[in-house]
Amino acid sequence: MPRLRKTKIPQEYSPPMAFLDVEGLSVSYGTRAGRVHALDDVGFSLKEGESLGIAGESACGKSTLGLAIMRMLQGGRIDSGAISMRGESLLDMAERRFSAEYRWKRISMIFQGAMSSLDPVYTIRSQFSEVLRQHGFEGDREGRMEEAATSVGLEPGVLGRYPHELSGGMKQRAVTAMALLLKPDLVIADEPTTALDVLVQAQIINLLKRLKKEGTSFIIITHDLSILSEIADKVGIMYGGQIAELGSSEDVYGSPRHPYTQGLLASIPKLRGEKPGYIRGSPPGLISPGSGCRFADRCPDVMEKCSTDPPKAGTKSGYAKCWLYE
Repeated sequence: MPRLRKTKIPQEYSPPMAFLDVEGLSVSYGTRAGRVHALDDVGFSLKEGESLGIAGESACGKSTLGLAIMRMLQGGRIDSGAISMRGESLLDMAERRFSAEYRWKRISMIFQGAMSSLDPVYTIRSQFSEVLRQHGFEGDREGRMEEAATSVGLEPGVLGRYPHELSGGMKQRAVTAMALLLKPDLVIADEPTTALDVLVQAQIINLLKRLKKEGTSFIIITHDLSILSEIADKVGIMYGGQIAELGSSEDVYGSPRHPYTQGLLASIPKLRGEKPGYIRGSPPGLISPGSGCRFADRCPDVMEKCSTDPPKAGTKSGYAKCWLYE
């Protein structure tokens, strides 16, 4: 008989009406070996001013999710599903309208790796100015650029410098300021603290907290669960192109239900000297991931039907995609 863990079943998480809604989203990429199913039936909802943290191992589909919302998939295609903002479909919208009214204006993205997001041959001012020009900003451009720089803790003089003249933390702030230039309603932050020291990480986290208090909604993509515990209202744990567990930050950290979530949290180093846990095995290949639970081969609580029958996701407000709770 499989060993069932005694976990507290959290109360259903029911946030207010969402302004961003993702339903049944599936995305694939073509390769010589076959189509890679990077996302499979992903769904969640987000309300205005709310932050959603997305965590999981490399290649689980986190960045693809952000790029799909931005409609910036390079070589990928959306096979099925729906994405809507304030009730209007983003996937059915003409590209010209989406580019003019939504991309960067209402939804922006802080891309992973500040160095690769800034052009080394142009000053920060030139790159900021290009964003404003491309999107028809008709106000005081210099004033808007200085306002964006100041909002992330940069001196206005930084605008006249080149990327190589800035530290890693300053570059990350510049990329963040660029994403905020047009004051979007939703910001997707893909690994916003990657390759930064602990002090600069704390500064970036505090910046995101402040912007959240001002009403900006966030989707924060990261490997670091400790970061999400500080800023995310909701947490989605991704595995093998799917969201394995979704719920409030309090529920996911306080009473993790999915064995994969439990394994991830157990792997966080403890200050008390306890040895961190680990998850045996490797993630599944996404060309032919199989019909059952994608975590079955690594799960300590695996049952016979886990290898053949896919567990159901439940509602978009909170669930653990696991047969232990069916």
